[in-house]
Amino acid sequence: MSDATTTDLYEVTMAMSYLREGMTGPATFSLFVRDLPDERGFLVAAGLESALDYLAGLHVGPDDVDAFASALRRPRRDLQPLLGLEFTGDVRAVPEGRIVLAGEPLLEVTAPAPQAQLAETYVLNQLSHQSTIASKAARCVLAAAGHPLVDFSLRRTHGPQAGFQAARLGAMVGFAGTSNVAAATSLGIPAVGTMAHSFVEAFATEEEAFRAFARSHPGPVTLLVDTYDTEAGVRVAARVLRDLDHAARGPGSAVRLDSGDLGGLAVRARSILDDSGLEDVGIIASGGLDEYAVDELVRSHVPIDTYAVGTRVGVSADAPYLDSAYKMVAYDGRPVMKLSSSKVTAPGPKQVFRRPGYADVIGLADEQPPDGGLPLLETVMRGGQRTGTRPTLDECRERFTADLSRLPSAARRIRAPVPPRATASEALSALTAHVRRHIEERTAVAARSPVPERTVSGPHGPVSR
Repeated sequence: MSDATTTDLYEVTMAMSYLREGMTGPATFSLFVRDLPDERGFLVAAGLESALDYLAGLHVGPDDVDAFASALRRPRRDLQPLLGLEFTGDVRAVPEGRIVLAGEPLLEVTAPAPQAQLAETYVLNQLSHQSTIASKAARCVLAAAGHPLVDFSLRRTHGPQAGFQAARLGAMVGFAGTSNVAAATSLGIPAVGTMAHSFVEAFATEEEAFRAFARSHPGPVTLLVDTYDTEAGVRVAARVLRDLDHAARGPGSAVRLDSGDLGGLAVRARSILDDSGLEDVGIIASGGLDEYAVDELVRSHVPIDTYAVGTRVGVSADAPYLDSAYKMVAYDGRPVMKLSSSKVTAPGPKQVFRRPGYADVIGLADEQPPDGGLPLLETVMRGGQRTGTRPTLDECRERFTADLSRLPSAARRIRAPVPPRATASEALSALTAHVRRHIEERTAVAARSPVPERTVSGPHGPVSR
């Protein structure tokens, strides 16, 4: 089976029905986030490259048809029309690393209806998950206020792929490294790591453990000092580090604090290291950190040099999902919209125009930009093929850094941020009102139409009901 089967069952049934009805006209689907999670002032667009890889390789093969038939408990011949389906459509999207707001399309797919429908689940999964993690990591960067951050999340993420993505997204928004060896080597980012408490426990004393580690890893050396008594551990570490000459110790050596009152322990550790003539040895803090904890520590001006964030960032613990949607906005040239309570969508293909101060305007794809507005969505796929080369991690990071520098300070706050709100253009508002009116009129007419009588057989012949 291929990734074509990584989809919800109803995507298959809808795609099959479209084919059966001959509905293969172009459909446009818009992917957006209705509302930001609490404590979020912005989102970072991410996951596009994974989605494009999926679309470029989408092909329903014989094994996929067998899987669909099995899932639906139907004969294989019923699913045969899906055989050979590939993505031949166009994609317009916000490039990875850019900051976006609620309601703004991150991506729009225009393709024959069966293709665009079958792609929904995978595309929505990739953009939703990765934008969630990138946004959490970006808030950590804000909280760290220039202190290096490293990713320690792999062991707690929801699977190895999610761990790889967390490492990549952290690097995209400015993390200095990751403990994930596969991600580090594949992405060309620094691999970082120290030791576990089990290593210390395996030796008779902390000093034996530290000296063994230093012999195996000749600089920079980072020693985990809180296995037993933290202050005593720092003193032992200082003795071991002092015995190494500066060249052997190398720049970047540190002690790591992983539990307890990190701020208070950092102050005492700094004093011990400085009194030992180890002003060049840094302090790394880890252990359940996220942007809230990092923000408090940084604001307290404690002498922590580097923050290692893991579990809570890798799963975005306080806001682990987005209220994201992938909705049809046009079919075969006809704008469509949804009127469900609290889930109304706006019709037609769209563009987002960024104006100074994040006074964004959501308009129609073919309208002219408002004064000072620059379009965010770019054509990234045409006819099922990428339109350009894959952006580098550095390019994505540059986009993010530029957007973050322009974000209003209220949206950058770690606690109680105030997100900017995009507005609709006059053209989009007019189209929305027109389509709504048309749907409501059509619905009213249908509601007034008499229900045709149904004839059933009774004991004395046909009976109308």
